[in-house]
Formats: sequence, C-alpha cells, structure tokens
Amino acid sequence: MKIRFRNEIFRYLLLAVASFIMALNYRTFVEWGSLYPAGATGLSMLIQRLAQDAADGMGWNVSVPFSPINILLNAVPVWIGFKYVGRRFTWQSLYVIVLTGFMTDLMPVDAITSFIAEHDLARLRSDPFVTSLFGGIVFGFGMSLCLRWNATTGGTDFIAIYLSEKKGRETWNIILALNAAILLCGGFKFGWSGALYSIVYQFVTIQVVHVMYRTYQYQTLLIVTTHPGRICEAIHRICHHGATVVNARGGYMGQDKTIVYSIVAADDTTRIYALCKSIDPGAFINTISTSRVIGRFYMRPRD
Repeated sequence: MKIRFRNEIFRYLLLAVASFIMALNYRTFVEWGSLYPAGATGLSMLIQRLAQDAADGMGWNVSVPFSPINILLNAVPVWIGFKYVGRRFTWQSLYVIVLTGFMTDLMPVDAITSFIAEHDLARLRSDPFVTSLFGGIVFGFGMSLCLRWNATTGGTDFIAIYLSEKKGRETWNIILALNAAILLCGGFKFGWSGALYSIVYQFVTIQVVHVMYRTYQYQTLLIVTTHPGRICEAIHRICHHGATVVNARGGYMGQDKTIVYSIVAADDTTRIYALCKSIDPGAFINTISTSRVIGRFYMRPRD
C-alpha cells in the first residue's frame, strides 16, 4: 500500500509538472505567435480572444480568463470519458485540464523572460516560425508526459478514444475538420499569420508526441526461429498478444523453418527483441510499421 501510495503521489506530481509546462507554453510561445493549439484548447483560446476583443471594443477594463471557457468546453468530453473510457483515466485528465487552466490564468505573460537573454527573447518574439517551432516542441513534451502517466489534455482526445476503442471508427477526419474550422475563424478575425504558423505548431507537436509516446503505434513482427513455442510464450508474457506460426523453408540452405507472426504495441518491441534473442540467438526478426489493425487486439486497460 505504501509503494502504491508513493507511486500515485509521483504520478500526480509529474502530471502537475506537465500542466506547468503546457501553461508556460500557452503564456509564452502561443501568446507571442498568436497560435492555436489543436482541439478543445485551441477552440477555448479562440473564444477567449473573441471575448477579449469584444470586451476591449466596449471599453471594459477586464481580462477574460482561459480556464472557465476550457472547463466548460470539456464538460461533455469528460462525461464521455467517465462513462465510456475509464474513471481513473478521466479523473487524472480532469486534474490536468483544471490545473493547466488555472496555471495559465495565474501565470504572467512572458513568464520565462528572466531565463532567456534579451537578444534571444527578441528573436523568439519577432520570428513566428521559430516561435511555432519551439512552442510545438515544448507542448509536445508536456503532452507526452501526460500520456505517459495515463492522462490526456482533454477535449477531442476523449471523443477520439471513445470512437476508436468502442465504435471502431476513425477520428482523424473529424479532428482535422475541427482544427481547420478553428484556424479559419482565427485567420478571418485576427489575421492569417497566426493561423498559418499554427499549422507548423500543431505538426511539430504531433511529431514530438509520435517520438516520445508509442503506445498507440503498432509494429508487425516476423520472427524466423527454430523455437516458435517459446517465442510465442514470450510475446504473450510481455504484451498479452497472440501470435501465428507459419511453416517455411529456407531459400539458401533448404532447411525447415518457422515464422512467428504477431502485431504488438511499438513500446513493447525492445523487450521482445531482447527476449527473443535470449531464447534463439540465431533468430531473424523483421519489423514492419503497421498503420491500422482490424479485429481483436489487446489494449492495456486504462483503469
């Protein structure tokens, strides 16, 4: 129980660090470049900027906060998460959503000014490409921390998980259409520079997450071995996936061989390689990136 309690404390501390990183990103790079993150966060920022513009136009000396808008927009996705995705996963995601929102509102603009030399700071502010590039890297790192510790930034993530896991439907086109609508509205109202560089920002974010978080990436393994039974047991022990054994014959020596065919999560492959080589040092392993799997495929439980 003590170990589990310490692990939970450590998890929430890391999620707090991830929330701080994302809030810092919002108050610096996103503000400097007038950028729009993807999903509900980008929509919240668009609404906040529209509301702030309206308040300034009416002469009201008020600052429109980010967190209430973001929490309100995440109400339905969070309900979907609690009902269909997983309570623990959703609680942790809600913790990130609320903490990131309040940190964003409380943190001063240019919060990292004292840590960056003046000439570097001027370059970041004046060059939208550099701003979007570094902003995407920082945000991708923060998002990867959240995903690594079983949480998400909310919004369309809950809807995407629900549709993909429960309904077996692709969500890319839906999310792409929402992001395109946000960028078009932002471009028409506040200028196209921020909207266009937001594409760079979102692209870099996706690439960073793709490198750092590999749970939802699939790999096809073709393992030529003389110990198929033990290899199949090793794959099941590591990642709970089955395998198919195919009889084959070597083209050079004409010896009888077997091919173990399996599809696994990309973050399990390193352990599988090591165990396969310990079982059969002469095993030949071919790895192929897999974009889609249809049928029964084990997914780690979220709760």
